[in-house]
Amino acid sequence: MKTKVFNLIIIVGLFNQALLAQDVQLTSKDSIVQSSWIIGLGINIVDDSGDAFGNLFEVENQWNMVSFPSRLSIGKYFKNGLGVEAIGTYNKYKVGKLIDGDINDSEKDYLGLDARLSYDLNKIIGQTGWFDPYVGIGAGYTDANNNPRGTYNAIIGFRTWFSNRLGLDFSSSGKWSMGTGATNHIQHAAGLIYQFEIEKGLSEKGMEKLALMKELEKEQQRVQDSINGAREAEKLANELAERLLREKEGAKLAAEEKAKLEAEKQKREMIEQKIKDLGLVYFNLNSSYITNAYMKVLDGLVVIMEEYPTLNMKITSHTDARGSEGYNQWLSDRRLNKTLDYIIGRGIDSERISSEAYGEQQLTNDCDDGVYCSEAKHKLNRRSEFKILWN
Repeated sequence: MKTKVFNLIIIVGLFNQALLAQDVQLTSKDSIVQSSWIIGLGINIVDDSGDAFGNLFEVENQWNMVSFPSRLSIGKYFKNGLGVEAIGTYNKYKVGKLIDGDINDSEKDYLGLDARLSYDLNKIIGQTGWFDPYVGIGAGYTDANNNPRGTYNAIIGFRTWFSNRLGLDFSSSGKWSMGTGATNHIQHAAGLIYQFEIEKGLSEKGMEKLALMKELEKEQQRVQDSINGAREAEKLANELAERLLREKEGAKLAAEEKAKLEAEKQKREMIEQKIKDLGLVYFNLNSSYITNAYMKVLDGLVVIMEEYPTLNMKITSHTDARGSEGYNQWLSDRRLNKTLDYIIGRGIDSERISSEAYGEQQLTNDCDDGVYCSEAKHKLNRRSEFKILWN
């Protein structure tokens, strides 16, 4: 009777835990964007009155903007809250605006190229959902009022999100000139942003849910282990033994495959070095005749191909740049045929050789048409080359 009651209690406990586990589930609301790329398009407003930090809201007299998109940005934002961004802006100083302490009497272009490093304040204050405030520093180049200068920048701003991908970005940047020939100024910005290559992670609430789910799973496993007892332990022991055996066999096969690949690599390197040590076959000017010295090179190639019966080669022939293109193509064809005839004539199967004549298309130096070169340099282009075709 006691055993039945105990079993009934365990079953009821498992049933209650299963119901609780169903209530605690991760949803899309439990995840947040941790890293992404963001591209933005918007407008910018420049206050370059010469006393920008003293009269921040003199819109009528000091703010300059154009009536079309004038700011383009792209940036990468990381899990640790840092972001790097490149920004390009265009603007015009309007007639009648206060610029560098004087009334502007003609329209002047403004161009800004900036790089900045920002930090997501949500990392400090906690996640705020659709609202992401940030601060940053940076540097840039500004060409304004016909006075180009480098700048040190400080930024404050925030983003609001309609979805995981679309949002708005608002910011203000103070720009301090690196030199003494230009005044400091402020640049405000607003624009539409698009987020892509998004990497998500759990929010703080999601992490709490995950921890709770793990605790529930752990408790369920503990209860299950108390029911199964020795049978489960024996099963785990058998599975462990099988896994260790598979890992041992896998490690052995991996070592054998590695040794095989290393041996094949060394063999290939040795054969390639033998081919390289042979050198190339060079021809005299306007000639396809193979001299005795270079017949020895081809004899050496034949020996290597006989030593390695599965080795296939590609033979190419070339000319220097002197002469017409058509003549050089014809001459390289003759040189190629002479080279092939010699090798095949020594007993090498033609099926093991592919070939191509390039004429003057693949010079080994700068001796092109109209370039004076010595005969020795021209000779380097009059050649037949050999390349191994590995399977």
